[in-house]
Amino acid sequence: MHMNGSFISDQFYSKNVRDLHPRHLRMARHSDPVYECAALMASEKVSCLFIGNSPQEIVGYITDITLRDRLLAAQLPSDIPVSQIMEHDMVSIHPDASLVEALILMFQTKSRYLLVREGDEFIGWISRTKILTEQSQGPFMFIQSVKEARQIPELREKWARMPEIIHLLNTRGMKAGLINQIITTVADTITQRVIERVIKVIGPAPAKFVFIVFGSEGRGELTLKTDQDNAIIYEDKANEHREEVRAYFLDFATRVSTALDQIGIVFCEGDLMAMNPKWTHSLSHWKRNYDEWISDASQETAMNYATFFDCRAIYGAFPLLEELKEYMGNLLEKAPERFFINLGHNALQYEPPLTFFRKIKAEEIDGEKQLNLKQTMRPIVDLARVYALKHRIFDTNTTKRIDGLKEKGVFSAKEALELTQAFDYLMSLRLENQTLSILDQNRKPKNYLKIKALTKVQQVTLIEIFKVIEEFQARIKLSFTRSL
Repeated sequence: MHMNGSFISDQFYSKNVRDLHPRHLRMARHSDPVYECAALMASEKVSCLFIGNSPQEIVGYITDITLRDRLLAAQLPSDIPVSQIMEHDMVSIHPDASLVEALILMFQTKSRYLLVREGDEFIGWISRTKILTEQSQGPFMFIQSVKEARQIPELREKWARMPEIIHLLNTRGMKAGLINQIITTVADTITQRVIERVIKVIGPAPAKFVFIVFGSEGRGELTLKTDQDNAIIYEDKANEHREEVRAYFLDFATRVSTALDQIGIVFCEGDLMAMNPKWTHSLSHWKRNYDEWISDASQETAMNYATFFDCRAIYGAFPLLEELKEYMGNLLEKAPERFFINLGHNALQYEPPLTFFRKIKAEEIDGEKQLNLKQTMRPIVDLARVYALKHRIFDTNTTKRIDGLKEKGVFSAKEALELTQAFDYLMSLRLENQTLSILDQNRKPKNYLKIKALTKVQQVTLIEIFKVIEEFQARIKLSFTRSL
């Protein structure tokens, strides 16, 4: 099932209003003061609020623009009853009407919102932006549609559409690094939506906190074969509240991870998730963690905890992570040489799959010769990390780390370009392989690539890339044995 460019927009013509999950009606009474209605819109994150006693008897509505044009611009006080500024020209549509009908109706009546009405009952509302977003086929409109999604089934549906979108971008020649960023942005947005939902269900957090991600998501290098790697840092609260603060965050994290797993961003096999009590802690406890990992500097520690140096904040009080990173920076300045050597050792474990005769060496899997693409990228990720930490570059993205090292003169312009090209090429191949495994074979995405699926040009390119990685490793071995 290969898709042409118009695929996403073609699908639009067969969809109806119900398919877009109309949003739940948020209501206020007509005697409510305007400022209360505005506060409700802010807390519910809606741009449209309906006025009436119940969803059956709606008498009007207000939008962000109503507040601007009829209240602020008219210099009216914000404590007047909302009925004085509400709009009355409500237009409704049946949930089984097509999106095309809905759009035409909106343009004819100049309305930005439609009430969705089944029989005598209003069951929700839908905005013009949401329908237009669905209609357009670009990845950015898709991201916008994810930002507007709220319910778990809707988020699951969005994540399920990622393979076709990535396939589209990849075949149109978009750079792998940009595609990674698009996948990462969608995953971040889904996680943020889920977190907001959970907070709505269990109530606001008892302390400031930040939800952070590691690994490929932390580096902004997500592919379709991704699992969760996350943790929570919360502020140091007075000791007497410690237990309840912890209990809240563990419950919160379990709900977030469970919802993400249902959406398709699956549980981490290694249990590196905030729902594991090991990875939800106060800021001072996290500082002690980094202290131990860096001063211990054993090979095992370097292997187990390297991913923690790829952390990125996605929700909450970002300054908590900034403070931790600053602390980490100071520790790295005083870090024992052994720490960097062991982190580098990690990167040298992998041998590029080349035979003695400079051909591709493959593993036998299910009776076919295959290549593990994730493994082939490992040394570039690991080496960029160890050099970046050594030279105090705090970007987590591999390509940005390589750029930073080039600017500091650690890598020559040619070396940086070769590494980036190698990394991009492998990533592109990996994304394409994953999307085809999902779209053509209806299988789970995987990191293994069948050798016989490669063209001659691809084989030659891979061999050259493996040589680049080998040379790079050789240079590092040298600098490591002579110390850094």
